[in-house]
Amino acid sequence: MKINGIDGLLESSREVKVVPAGYDNSKMGREDFLKVLLADIQWQDPLEAKDISEFINNTVKLRELEVLNSFENSVSGLKSVFDSYALFFSSSFIGKKVIFEGNSTYVENGKGKFSFSLEGSAKEVVVTVIDSEGNVVERKVFSNLSPGEYPVEIENPDLGTGYVTVQVSAVSPDGKNVDVSVKGIALVDRIEKDADGTVYAVAGGERIPIDKIVGIGG
Repeated sequence: MKINGIDGLLESSREVKVVPAGYDNSKMGREDFLKVLLADIQWQDPLEAKDISEFINNTVKLRELEVLNSFENSVSGLKSVFDSYALFFSSSFIGKKVIFEGNSTYVENGKGKFSFSLEGSAKEVVVTVIDSEGNVVERKVFSNLSPGEYPVEIENPDLGTGYVTVQVSAVSPDGKNVDVSVKGIALVDRIEKDADGTVYAVAGGERIPIDKIVGIGG
């Protein structure tokens, strides 16, 4: 008695098909896979039957790798597309003020602002503003601050228009240093892209990675 489908596969499995050395089994179709499996079962020694579970497991693993490689290629392709358009999209920053993670800020007619964030409680926080020539133009001291973000305004007619450097140090109640981060304002002049695909906003000669920009306006 013939079993539909299986007999056809068994008949065709008797035909020897030569494949190149190193053939990738993960590219094998379902029908070819069944042919190889049935042929292996048909021609094996009944007294020394093979355990086909390893064959099946290896083929499944190869399939999984094929799917994973396909996914990785898709992600890589998506990143390539994003990198191609990143320069175009980032051009919308030109001529605008942006908020970025960095230790400088833009001052216009002596007025500017920035913020600092504390990772822990601070008994004392010292904020120092330094002009483009390295002179200390302002120093502010804050006491007993909790973790969080604090805005600071600059108002000094002698500064004119340009960029200043901001230095912030903080000490905890037990005398240890507290981690501090600063966010400043930048007026974007142009956008540049490196050979590795990294896009920067250029402001006052400083190159700011696009992923360091956290807001627009200021």
